[in-house]
Amino acid sequence: MIKKRVVLTFPKEAVEQPVTYRLIKDYDLMINILSAKIDPNEEGRLVVEISGKKANLHSGLNYLKELGVTIQPLAQDVRWNEEKCTHCTACIPLCPSHALSIDRTGMKVSFDSERCIVCGLCLKACPYQAMEILF
Repeated sequence: MIKKRVVLTFPKEAVEQPVTYRLIKDYDLMINILSAKIDPNEEGRLVVEISGKKANLHSGLNYLKELGVTIQPLAQDVRWNEEKCTHCTACIPLCPSHALSIDRTGMKVSFDSERCIVCGLCLKACPYQAMEILF
């Protein structure tokens, strides 16, 4: 089983298609939606983690391309520099995926990169530049 994080950009004609249903049902893929902005009659954007057998993943991605969906790898990654972090918690309320959290007993910030959707909100919030985007 392989796993890919990708950004899917849908043309407005494909926004109302049951894309995730088809990927799951027809291609036996697991879809974890990390972020979504889908509006009828507008271009849509979905950040997903797709996992499954290599052949199924390849077929599923081809299906998306046939629909006119643009597929880009999530090439960015957020890194937390614990040495720069003062555990001020400025980033915690802004993190939509709860990748950043606080242990209340020790008042320590922690970062779970698997939950991160690379929205970049933490970068703007951190006064100590403890969050970085890697390309």
